[in-house]
Amino acid sequence: MSQPVLQIENLQTHFFTDRGQVPAVDGVSITVHKGEVVGIVGESGCGKSVTSLSIMKLVPNPPGKIVGGAIRFKGEDLVLASEKRMREIRGNEIAMIFQEPMTSLNPVFTIGDQIGEAIRLHTKTSKKEARQKSIEMLKKVGIPRAEAIVDEYPHQLSGGMRQRVMIAMAMACNPELLIADEPTTALDVTIQAQILDLMRQLNQEADTAVLLITHDLGVVAQMCHRVVVMYAGNVIEEGDVRTILKNPKHPYTIGLLNSLPKLEESQERLYSIPGNVPIPGSLTAGCRFAPRCEQAMDRCRQEMPELIPVEENHRSRCWLSI
Repeated sequence: MSQPVLQIENLQTHFFTDRGQVPAVDGVSITVHKGEVVGIVGESGCGKSVTSLSIMKLVPNPPGKIVGGAIRFKGEDLVLASEKRMREIRGNEIAMIFQEPMTSLNPVFTIGDQIGEAIRLHTKTSKKEARQKSIEMLKKVGIPRAEAIVDEYPHQLSGGMRQRVMIAMAMACNPELLIADEPTTALDVTIQAQILDLMRQLNQEADTAVLLITHDLGVVAQMCHRVVVMYAGNVIEEGDVRTILKNPKHPYTIGLLNSLPKLEESQERLYSIPGNVPIPGSLTAGCRFAPRCEQAMDRCRQEMPELIPVEENHRSRCWLSI
């Protein structure tokens, strides 16, 4: 394949708290190529969002800090980049759609002002040209009455419309990498489908690489080429979507898939993985999933397995995969 747009190598992002050093992301490696949609899935608290904020260098410091690893964007290590350089990259070459659009849009500025600011910050355009480009972007993401909406405020729009505005803002400067952090969480299913269709369309038209963070395996099946499964700050399984969904190897991935309702079966109760995600840093030896795993052996509690290749383009962090 071509040179990766994004290559995360052994990323470690820790939080320094009163309880001590907490490893929220602990040795994560992910690669995203041009035009590829890569999904990151896992339960709440597994480190998905901290990984995305680390790429943008938006982890609040203090208490958070990248303490190890590399984040290579087109070969440039962003961990070493200055804040001035990151401001050039954010919104221009790498854009991000946040989980909750109401807290991401400024309530005191119009929609046009906010999209226009992103355009004028990174391109040499006049206020009038930026306004026109904002209207074009709103039309592109399927917002009706774009000429009127451009002068409205975020509180005047529905959740789905605000999320479309966020996508318009993210795509305004034609980024090479789009990070979408659970972009459909607060939306109803019909709006969710429209937002996902829109993201897929933009990915195909502009060949934009997409890193999609979600806990919804249905969204992953619909959108992604490859999937990375995270648990307790680690990547525990990765591979192409069809392989992972049809033939998962890690007990955690199997548990996630078993917890989905099945239309062809009559079930009194849905399956759930026993126990809870461990507090980051509480497990220092062995596999992080061992306390919840029904197949755990003594070795699992003592030694942390590596990501082991199980077949072509498919790796699993499990001793059972050997």
